[in-house]
Amino acid sequence: MAVVTFVSRDGEEREVSLEEGSSLMQIATNNAVPGIDGDCGGEAACGTCHVIVDPQWSELVGRSGSEEEEMLAMNPERQPTSRLSCQMLVSAAWDGLIVQTPEFQM
Repeated sequence: MAVVTFVSRDGEEREVSLEEGSSLMQIATNNAVPGIDGDCGGEAACGTCHVIVDPQWSELVGRSGSEEEEMLAMNPERQPTSRLSCQMLVSAAWDGLIVQTPEFQM
């Protein structure tokens, strides 16, 4: 079974199963992962599903697109590997993916 590990700002890890074809935000909200709100329902309109992709995974999962960049640009916790998890469609190849949740969501 493929899994993703969400790491909170304080280092708490939460491992959940990946569901290929779902967004990372859907997986997080379906599993009540703390720190992922998904207020806009996956429309890239709020930024409350911001995650920071572990640098070793950034090339495989891809970089943010222009729509994501508009939301991420307003976030003071933005990092070079920041993504909106609602825009990340999960692949089985992501087994072992590690993402960090920021201290605050916007």
